[in-house]
Amino acid sequence: MKVTKLFKDFFESEKAGGFTLIICTIVSLFIANSFLSESYLHFWHTQFAGHSIEHWINDGLMTIFFLLIGLELERELYHGELSSVRNALLPLSAAIGGMLVPAGLYLFLNYGEDTQSGFGIPMATDIAFALGILSLLGNRVPLSLKVFLTALAVIDDLGAILIIAIFYTKSLIWTNLIISLSIFALLCVFNRMKVRNLIPYLIGGVFMWYFMLNSGVHATITGVLLAFAIPFGNGDEKSTSYILQHALHYPVAFVILPLFALANTAIVVNSDWHYALTHHYTIGIALGLIVGKPVGIFLFTYLSTKLKICSLPEDINWKSIIGVSFMGGIGFTMSIFITLLAFSDAEHIDNSKIMILVSSLLAGLIGFLYLKFVLKKKEND
Repeated sequence: MKVTKLFKDFFESEKAGGFTLIICTIVSLFIANSFLSESYLHFWHTQFAGHSIEHWINDGLMTIFFLLIGLELERELYHGELSSVRNALLPLSAAIGGMLVPAGLYLFLNYGEDTQSGFGIPMATDIAFALGILSLLGNRVPLSLKVFLTALAVIDDLGAILIIAIFYTKSLIWTNLIISLSIFALLCVFNRMKVRNLIPYLIGGVFMWYFMLNSGVHATITGVLLAFAIPFGNGDEKSTSYILQHALHYPVAFVILPLFALANTAIVVNSDWHYALTHHYTIGIALGLIVGKPVGIFLFTYLSTKLKICSLPEDINWKSIIGVSFMGGIGFTMSIFITLLAFSDAEHIDNSKIMILVSSLLAGLIGFLYLKFVLKKKEND
C-alpha cells in the first residue's frame, strides 16, 4: 500500500476540516433562524465588485478547492493509489457505481419534470465530512480503507466536475471559452519547457478563471485544469505541485470550505419544513444518498472483484466496504454546490439543501455505527 506523506497531510487536514464544517453548519442554521436572520441573510447577498459575497465564494474560492482536488488527483495518479491500473480500478469502479445508481434513482422519480436537472445532486461525496466521520473510529480503521474512501471521493468530485461542465452549462460564449483554454494550453507549454516558478501559473490561472467565468462554463472547472498544468516533476517536496498542494491544505480546510458552509446553509427552517421533504426531487435526493450511494458503491465494487478486474486489499473485507459505502452518501457541500447549479428556484434550492443535510447526516450515522460495530467485533475475534 503506497501512502505518501502528502496523502497523510491531506487526510489530516480533511479530517479536521470535516469537524469544522459540522460546526459551521450548526452555527449558520442557528443564526439563520434567530433574531439575526435578516441581517445574516442580507450579508451573504451584499454586492462586492458586481457580485454577491455568496457568488464570490461559490465561483471564486471554490475554484481553489477544486484546484486542491485536482492536485491530489494528479498525485494519486503518479505516486498514490491510482498509479497502478489494477489498484485504481477498485475505487474507480466504486465511484462509477456511486454516481450511476443515485442518478438513476433520482431520474426514476423526476424524469420529465422540471426538477430532472437535479440528477447530479446525489452523485457527489463530501471528502472532508466523510473523512471526518471515519476518523472518529480512530486507529481501528485499516489504512487501506482510508485510502479507498479518499480515492473514491476524489474520483467522485472529478465526476462532479465533468457533470457540471457537460450538463450545467446553460449558455456558451465561445470566444471567452477559447481564450481560457488557450491560456491553459500556454501553461501546459510552460510545463513542457520545465518552467518551475509557480507565479506564471497562478497569474495564468487567474486570467483563465476570468474568461471561463464569462464563458458560461462554471468557473470552478479552471481549478482542475490548472492543477494538471502545474509541473509535477518527480513529486518530491521541492516540486511545484507539492509546494502548492501543501500550501493549500489548511486554507481550504479551515477557510474556504467553512465559508462555503456558512454561506450556503443559511436556511430559514419554517414550522412546516417537513412537507418540503415529500416532493419527488427531495425524495430522489434522499434515495440517492442513503440508498443509491451505498448500493452503487458496494455493487460495482463486488462485481469488479468477482470479474477479477481488481481485488480487495488484504486488510479490508466486505463488511468494511459496506460501511464505507454509506460514508459515500455524505453529499453535503458537494451536493449543495451542484444544487445551486441545477435549480434556479429558491424554494427548490432550500428544500434540496434541507434534504441534503438530513440525508448526509443519516448516511454518515449509519456508516459510522455500522463500522464501529464491525471493526470492534473484528478486534474482539
